[in-house]
Amino acid sequence: MSDITSDQPLAASAPTSVVTGAGANELGRVMQIALVDDDRNILTTVSIALQSEGFATRLYSDGETALKALLDNPPDLAVFDIKMPKMDGMELLRRLREHSALPVIFLTSKDDESDEEAGLELGADDYIAKPFSQRLLIARIRAILRRADGAPGSDAAALQPESAPAKLVRGRLFMDPARHHVAWDGLPVSLTVTEFLILEALAIRPGVIKSRNQLMDAAYPDDVFVDDRTVDSHIKRMRRKFKVVDTTFDAIDTLYGAGYSFTDG
Repeated sequence: MSDITSDQPLAASAPTSVVTGAGANELGRVMQIALVDDDRNILTTVSIALQSEGFATRLYSDGETALKALLDNPPDLAVFDIKMPKMDGMELLRRLREHSALPVIFLTSKDDESDEEAGLELGADDYIAKPFSQRLLIARIRAILRRADGAPGSDAAALQPESAPAKLVRGRLFMDPARHHVAWDGLPVSLTVTEFLILEALAIRPGVIKSRNQLMDAAYPDDVFVDDRTVDSHIKRMRRKFKVVDTTFDAIDTLYGAGYSFTDG
């Protein structure tokens, strides 16, 4: 493997032919995964594992290089390490979220729970603590890609407009799953894939309390283990986003020890 430089990503060439398999979407298009980490061993081993599953990989050893590439030519999903030189993963995600809702998984230090919460608060879709299982990472990647495959601009969404899920209106809340669009009182609210699915699960049945496990099942439907703190962090992030457009927003209720509910009154 050639050296990784700060101004040139180490990238695996994406297959140009249409294929099927774990790394392809419903139309057989090869899914692109960007890996951003200053650890050569992690970049190498994770890239090999992903390619063996049929994914194409694009590798970057620092956040500055990755940011420009992710905005100029977005992949289908990105995996960020948090602790990197020049620009760490937190700053990279913060800047990326100013322009893009690209699904992102964080790699965090196992002994630092604050990294996990901070990453989700910034808009990460998921996190995995180091040292991590490659099988778990690949399972999380597959789960998020399946959820995002119907997002606006995806091949599957463009191919099947007739089967698009129905729009959801609950009081001042409007959700359009086909376009991944959310509005409150007519004002747009930008949610990540995970946040959207959690809110949808709550809003479908207003007033009904959903436990953390039920919300995790809605957002992670593939029997992938997720810490229940993840749901709490996503809920806090969603509330903050809605309060930007409505400072009095209080439609997501917490019942301590039981879960959450949505009220549309």
